[in-house]
Amino acid sequence: TAVVYNTSSDYRLKENETAITDGIERIKQLKPYRFNFKEEPDKTLDGFFAHEVSGIVPEAISGDKDAMHPEVLYTADDELPEGKNIGDVKEATKINPQGIDQAKLVPLLTSALQEAITKIETLEAKVAVLEG
Repeated sequence: TAVVYNTSSDYRLKENETAITDGIERIKQLKPYRFNFKEEPDKTLDGFFAHEVSGIVPEAISGDKDAMHPEVLYTADDELPEGKNIGDVKEATKINPQGIDQAKLVPLLTSALQEAITKIETLEAKVAVLEG
């Protein structure tokens, strides 16, 4: 009873690999929030706003900021409900929400953590020399 999402990760499918060297700088640009969805006011979650992440980790984002589904009008091909005419609104404009695949933030988080560990180890070595 599990849902599993796998992404192709075999090295044989990839090329032009380079190490992530700006993990900490990019992570510092992310703005995590605590929030609730309007339809679930009593359920608080942690996460991001997709449009704020799109410039930092664009591959994690689907959709466009402020996108809307267009208004749909009745046409001559539709069966018209009573009181409706051709050209009346059949479906109102509604939000076409952006999505985020937070798993795609993991490589950046890992790189930033590795950079931080290296800095900590360097500082610990310097402190040990000073104390010694």
